[in-house]
Parts: sequence; C-alpha cells; structure tokens
Amino acid sequence: MVAPMRVFVLLFNARTENEGIHTIQVGDRNKLLMFESEDDATRFALMLEAQDFPPATVERMDSEEVEEFCSGAGYDWELVPDGALAVPPESNVEDTDWKEEGKNPPPESDSEIPDTELERIRRQFEGLL
Repeated sequence: MVAPMRVFVLLFNARTENEGIHTIQVGDRNKLLMFESEDDATRFALMLEAQDFPPATVERMDSEEVEEFCSGAGYDWELVPDGALAVPPESNVEDTDWKEEGKNPPPESDSEIPDTELERIRRQFEGLL
C-alpha cells in the first residue's frame, strides 16, 4: 500500500469555529489547490495577502483526506507540483462562507440618501476647501 502524499493547503482562521479553506472559483465550481511544496503554498498565501486577503495558515494534510473533503463538499481539486508558480486570480469572490476573525460586518446604512448623491455632496464640500 502506498502512503498518502503529504500536501499543503491554505486555511483562514485555522483551528477556530470559523475556519475556512481557500478555494478558487472556476465557473460555478470551487477548486481547492493542494501544494506539494510548503514554500510554494506560503508564497501563494503571501500573494493573497497582497490582494487584501486576511493572513492564511499553511496546513499540512494527507492528499487523500483533502480529496475526500472535496468530494463531500462538491469541490474540485488540483495538485500544484513542487516549483510550479501558482498565481491567484485577479478577481476575488467578495462574500465568503467564513468571516475574518475579529472583524464585524460593515454596519447597515440607515441613510436615505443614495450613495451617488452622497458622493456628489462630498465633492462639493471638497471643492469649498
């Protein structure tokens, strides 16, 4: 029997009740990246942070466990070979299934003035300065 391959995945809010795993949306499907190299996974996590993602934790897992999770969640998966430069997509999903720890959702605006009107008023005030 072949031992399961060790891979690295990216987790947000690791080991909390609000844990989330990083996936890439491809059409209407989610794809989870499994990195052969911890360094490559760390590099990808840093690129995500540069795109205003919260910090991700690189977590070591068995590939079989990840594949089983993907099957149960209806996700696709891709193995990123050691040394392959995976680059995050330029556009990101705005609404995730998890929320960044320590951050509250933005307050609901109870203003009756539309945002476009507020922007026009703000520009007028700036013009006075």
